[in-house]
Amino acid sequence: MRSTLFFLLLIILLPSLPDGEAAMYSFVDQNGRLHFTNVPVDPRYREVPGYKALRQAAVAGRYGKYIRSAAERYSLDPELINAIIKVESSFNPFAVSEKGAMGLMQLMPETAKEMKVGSPFEAEENIMGGSRYLRKMLNLFDGDLRLGLAAYNAGPSRVLQKGGIPKIPETEQYVEKVLYEYSRRRANAMARQ
Repeated sequence: MRSTLFFLLLIILLPSLPDGEAAMYSFVDQNGRLHFTNVPVDPRYREVPGYKALRQAAVAGRYGKYIRSAAERYSLDPELINAIIKVESSFNPFAVSEKGAMGLMQLMPETAKEMKVGSPFEAEENIMGGSRYLRKMLNLFDGDLRLGLAAYNAGPSRVLQKGGIPKIPETEQYVEKVLYEYSRRRANAMARQ
């Protein structure tokens, strides 16, 4: 009964907690009271198993309607958009890279302007703009997913100059990470059907 109440409380609180990869910790004291925190100050706290995965699912679910809408509008698989967001920002709408990329889909300022994204930290606008840009890259490279992803990361001119994925370690790793995440998400989606 106590563990059921604990997990119900976690599910209720998940959407209100800040985004990110935070863990949750709990312990039961000598009076049988359940304690939990995201900052364990007592050595009795232990990490709650499965919390990070549950938290990630709740955070991803928060943007589901925007992702589905963008996927439909730009003829993209929603799991591909999810994979890009996971790799780009780990679903943090306020993420900013060292190079200045912003939001869930990590739009560079010039790209955001080109895609008419006025508020890159606003989830719906960022997802729409990032998906529009992804569709543009895929169209430019005749639907080749690997080249489209490389262009999304490194810019289309580098991919065009190279005639393939440029020999930039960050871009090569990015393409592989997104493809892996996309494959994983598609397999999970199929298993749920």
